[in-house]
Amino acid sequence: MVETHSGSCLCGAVTFEVTGPFQQFFLCHCHRCQKGTGSAHAANLFSTEAVINWLSGADNISFYIVEGTRHARSFCKTCGSAVPTAAPDGSLLMVPAGGLDTPVEIAPNAHLCMADAANWEAKMPDAPKFDGMPG
Repeated sequence: MVETHSGSCLCGAVTFEVTGPFQQFFLCHCHRCQKGTGSAHAANLFSTEAVINWLSGADNISFYIVEGTRHARSFCKTCGSAVPTAAPDGSLLMVPAGGLDTPVEIAPNAHLCMADAANWEAKMPDAPKFDGMPG
């Protein structure tokens, strides 16, 4: 059975379907990923086999690459949500895990660039956890 995932941006303007397996799931803590996500790390799935089908909003996607690097990101022009990025030659697909509307079955393979980890990240396990907003 072929693995299929669906996803969307926050505002719903961009929707997509990914067909094929994810081989890697990396949590990247580099400064660029922190800036791009506004969080401690990016959570990205990678595949050399999967194919993306843009269901809606392909014309609403903007692409940014940090000059002189391989760091690239695609995002919805309306809400700024990260959306998948495909290598120009189709050799690699990167899908932000949080952009999927279907469950992610693969576990993260590794934490990358820990030398750049946010100074507050080590304190996260100590923070209380709530099922919703605190009362």
